[in-house]
Amino acid sequence: MLPRYPIYIVSKGRWKNRLTSKALNVMGVPYKIVVEEDQLPMYQAEVGADRCLVLPQRYLDEYDTCDDFGDSKSKGPGAARNFVWDHATELGSKRHWVMDDNLDAFHRLNRNIKRESDTPAIFAAMEDFVDRYENVPVAGPNYYSFVKSSDGVPAFVTNTRIYSCLLIQNDAPYRWRGRYNEDTDLSLRVLKDGLCTIQFNAFLQGKVTTQRMKGGNTDEFYALEGTKAKSQMLADLHPDVAKVVWRFNRWHHHVDYKPFRKNRLIKRDDVVASDKVNNYGMELVDVAANV
Repeated sequence: MLPRYPIYIVSKGRWKNRLTSKALNVMGVPYKIVVEEDQLPMYQAEVGADRCLVLPQRYLDEYDTCDDFGDSKSKGPGAARNFVWDHATELGSKRHWVMDDNLDAFHRLNRNIKRESDTPAIFAAMEDFVDRYENVPVAGPNYYSFVKSSDGVPAFVTNTRIYSCLLIQNDAPYRWRGRYNEDTDLSLRVLKDGLCTIQFNAFLQGKVTTQRMKGGNTDEFYALEGTKAKSQMLADLHPDVAKVVWRFNRWHHHVDYKPFRKNRLIKRDDVVASDKVNNYGMELVDVAANV
């Protein structure tokens, strides 16, 4: 039960770690890794040439960083994300997945139990659910660490930010922008247009904590300048709902999503209701009992 939409991993400086790549390998999910040209040989040696895509230089040259620093420092992953958006569109796909390269596993939350998933069915389930609606350009799973198995949480929530693992509608009228916090910026632009996002709690992504893993934004930004610059950029782009705060011994952005509560999901007219439950072949099994 493979996902029908293409999956891309945007990666830099992590050809050895490749956490997301390894997680998808375990699940048997096909994917492409987008890398900069000078790092292509290292990635090809690890995952094979057929899985690698080179980021064309023009995407870096044309990328809107939303600041005045130009090429004086890394432009972040947004340029590569714009490339995969175009790549998926050219394939004729309705949507695409784009993922960070530091996701160590994917999980299903069911009956207050979080279990690592070794099946790609979780992606198919999210795709089918989102495709029921006509006004959800961005969706994705919540972070594993943000959902406690002891809490009563809904299977999904609407109208909040979608981070790190995103299912994006290809004909949506947006482009990635910003040197930092481009995920939150995209989510906010979608919500300000009266559209919806869907964040799944039934399916979760294991994300390595910011600044804990070498490569990517850790080397490009946070090791040199901390987290204030990225938080400030979001506050500058969205001063009506975002501000910079000091929490957990570092700078963060805080976003007020309450103004978007009125955004409502619109179900497609051709969706037929069913009283049957589709678990996509997934079962909760007592492993110890079967040993």
